[in-house]
Amino acid sequence: MTIRNTLRDYGQRYRPRMACLKKVEKVLLEMQDPKTGVKSQPQRLVITTIPHAITGEDIIAWLADRFQIDTQEARKFGSMLVALGYIYPLQDHKRLVVKPDASLYRFQTPYFWPTQQWPVEDTDYAIYLAKRNIRKKGILELHEQTSLDFKVKKVAAKERKKPDRVVFDCQERAYWVVHRPPPGTVSAMDYGLDRRVDPNADEVTGESLHDLYEHDSCQLVKYCATYNSHDPFLSKCLPSNPWLTDDLCIYFDEFLSLWLFVCNSVEIPTKMRVERWTFSFGELLSDPRGRDDFRLFLKKEFSGENLAFWESCEDLKWGTAATMREKAEQIYKTFLARGAPRWINIDGKTMEITVNGLKHPHRYVLDAAQTHIYMLMKKDSYGRYLKSPVFKDTLKKAICPEEHKFTRPSLSPIILRQQEQEQRAKMAASATVDITQVMSKLSKQRNEVSPHPPPPKK
Repeated sequence: MTIRNTLRDYGQRYRPRMACLKKVEKVLLEMQDPKTGVKSQPQRLVITTIPHAITGEDIIAWLADRFQIDTQEARKFGSMLVALGYIYPLQDHKRLVVKPDASLYRFQTPYFWPTQQWPVEDTDYAIYLAKRNIRKKGILELHEQTSLDFKVKKVAAKERKKPDRVVFDCQERAYWVVHRPPPGTVSAMDYGLDRRVDPNADEVTGESLHDLYEHDSCQLVKYCATYNSHDPFLSKCLPSNPWLTDDLCIYFDEFLSLWLFVCNSVEIPTKMRVERWTFSFGELLSDPRGRDDFRLFLKKEFSGENLAFWESCEDLKWGTAATMREKAEQIYKTFLARGAPRWINIDGKTMEITVNGLKHPHRYVLDAAQTHIYMLMKKDSYGRYLKSPVFKDTLKKAICPEEHKFTRPSLSPIILRQQEQEQRAKMAASATVDITQVMSKLSKQRNEVSPHPPPPKK
């Protein structure tokens, strides 16, 4: 295998990852200790004897004994070592996990450790695929065959002993599965924003980027134009906000009018509030007053159980943990069970997922069914609601409160007191001091303190 030794990247991107990998390598060195490490011995693989092989159950047992953890946690730690490329399997190469059985593994050579930071180039990957293609006579995985679109020179491995060839082949395969994972899998070596990028996706060209930026810009302009009149930084608040003035005459009246307009159970909402319901279905459900209006529409269409089920799922999701099991059972009996009083219509696959999850209920056990009902209401009921007489009547009755003309706010009493004290200090500093008056005041004070006359002079 040919890997080019270029300058390593010691930038900020690798510092947190390198600190973690250094700790992992210390554990790996302990595992390879001849006396206290994982027991290794020659193992027979089909008709080939592999030297220094270890089993998955020995790895898990050693980790559990070394760190005093349970078997499940030790298995996860061992799978992390395999995913990072420090241990590679000799049999099942596609699954980078540790199996708690007699499956064979080997320790990876330090030359291939992730801390070496060898640049993973396409040329090396092509050479590796070409060699595998020669050995396997054209039998490659689908994603590997796709990657081998161009012709490469046939690089034949030099003659080695059969055990060495098997070991080296497993080494290379484990290395490339770590650094070139199959489509649909997440690489353990991805870090930061790279974990959100699919390395197997098609490269975005300049024209595609231009179209993407143009589409995002249009969406941003559309969003700003929609919410412009509802942004308190760009437009004035209606009704007037009492926190913007300190006029005591109108303070209570302003606060009362604001509360009557924005509280959840208001009978007649404002026009701006009703307009927000038309922006999206999420805006409608997030407003309790809009949800009541939508519930009235569904009741007239005999489909109010859909919204009731969605609200029950929200109550289960955000409720207390003590009543979680009881609420899940009640929701199942009311909406999902056969012959339920408010039965909802969901597909068989979603019902199967939900019923299996209710055996061990948790907060999000009904997410699949809730999402199905949400999309059903969004695509079907929401559009008809905006055209219904219920919404039109609410919009017609909606009021538009008048804006209050705020007077210039008066200064705080504390600020007035501070200004008065500063003015007095300036006047005292600017006044002239008469020495004779000061001396006379001092003599009077002395006479008052000592009323007895002084003794006569001798």
